[in-house]
Amino acid sequence: MNTFNQGKANKTLFLNTFAFTICFAVWLLNGVLVTFLVDNQVFAWTSIQIGWLIGIPVLTGALFRLPAGILTDKFGGKPIYTGLLIICAVPMYMLSYANDFWDFALCSLGFGLAGTSFAIGIAYSSIWFPKEKQGTALGIFGAGNAGAAITTLVGPKLLVYLTDEKTNLDGWRTMPKIYALVLLITAAAFFLLTENKKPSTSSKTLKGMLQPLKSIRVWRFGLYYFLVFGCFVAFAGWLVPYYTNVYKLDLATAGILASAFSLPSGIIRAFGGWLSDKHGARKVMYWVLASSVFISAALIIPKMDVLTDGKGQLAKTSGTVTKVTDTFVRVDDIQYDIILKDEKLEGARNKFLLLPLKETWQEAKVQKGDLVNKKQLIIEGNTHIFFQANIWVFAILSILIGSIWGIGKAAVYKHIPDYFPEEVGVVGGMVGVLGGLGGFVCPILFGYLLEETGLWSSCWIFMLFISAVCLVWMHQVVQGILKTKSIEVGFEEMEST
Repeated sequence: MNTFNQGKANKTLFLNTFAFTICFAVWLLNGVLVTFLVDNQVFAWTSIQIGWLIGIPVLTGALFRLPAGILTDKFGGKPIYTGLLIICAVPMYMLSYANDFWDFALCSLGFGLAGTSFAIGIAYSSIWFPKEKQGTALGIFGAGNAGAAITTLVGPKLLVYLTDEKTNLDGWRTMPKIYALVLLITAAAFFLLTENKKPSTSSKTLKGMLQPLKSIRVWRFGLYYFLVFGCFVAFAGWLVPYYTNVYKLDLATAGILASAFSLPSGIIRAFGGWLSDKHGARKVMYWVLASSVFISAALIIPKMDVLTDGKGQLAKTSGTVTKVTDTFVRVDDIQYDIILKDEKLEGARNKFLLLPLKETWQEAKVQKGDLVNKKQLIIEGNTHIFFQANIWVFAILSILIGSIWGIGKAAVYKHIPDYFPEEVGVVGGMVGVLGGLGGFVCPILFGYLLEETGLWSSCWIFMLFISAVCLVWMHQVVQGILKTKSIEVGFEEMEST
């Protein structure tokens, strides 16, 4: 009989979270390093090559999460996590000798495996805790994805230091060596301080372990995670060009605001785990998906300054224009009053505006003596719409949706041990694969949407769509469950009578 050991469980959770934080910092290294090398003309890579180098680690880290989860269920977290840290250290060290695109790509392919640490840690953490504490435990573990902020915030300063204020650019090669050393130190600490533990399903065959993947529930959880994790990873990078293009910010300021989006999302994940334990993962996911729909809808409206046709006036009867002034037009004995411009948009660009402003006015389209027919346009209308899309409102809403997604990450993984208590590694790995693929696919979709629509806010249209799909699907499933339960209760009552 398994007994819960609070001390061992907490120690394992701490070491899992620490290792995951390091792995997440390694996983997203290229975002900082490649940008630095290109900006300083160390390598003349195109934007397409830069995109691939940033995406390759995300892709490999996503694709190999399922095998990592299976291995963790089979052999336990200690040997798999330790092995992963050592394996990733090798290509990370080799990155310091890279001299062209393909060298970088192959090394990135290798150290991108650090992204599989999530599937390992989820399986290895959950097995130490009873069901009622797993949501909080997995939420704390998931907070390790705040490790992205380590590279985002510390990486640029470290590169400046290693290159002697950019006077010795070849000094960048020391950075991968430092990261490789940190991976090896973490591997040694993990191996020496943890105790291995495997679920009862570790004796199953590979076919038996993969059996849960036939359940549509697994793929539904994967779609949720595509949104709350994959889209989070995508926006962590996409917001930098968003801020520089839409709000004309410099790169440093845009980076700070992008970090403000990603950092709280990682930290609040632990709170999401606690909420899931206290109120249930289903209720939390309802709140998360509904909020995602609402905020995405609010962010869809682009920054705009539009002048278009407005409501005009038609002649009520045929006749002759007898008088035209700035305030009215008279046709025979009928007077048509003109709506004047009220100048409410005067200086609007320099004010703090929360909502769009609309200004309408009319202008005479006829002159004195003109003959007009019934229903002929005699006064044309104009409408001027201005929406500031205030940067601080946008930043707050983006940080808010990022934090809400952070809570959602914990809620998704609270579901897994509830429904698949003995297959957390396999199911968690598959869900992690789908989530990781979201981080790779979404920036590509955002680029196509931007190209086709010309609107930077078009990425939020996709967020609204996928949030709504998740919410509707979950609601239909929940209604089906409730309906089934009510029928079962009805049968029980009939049998008792």
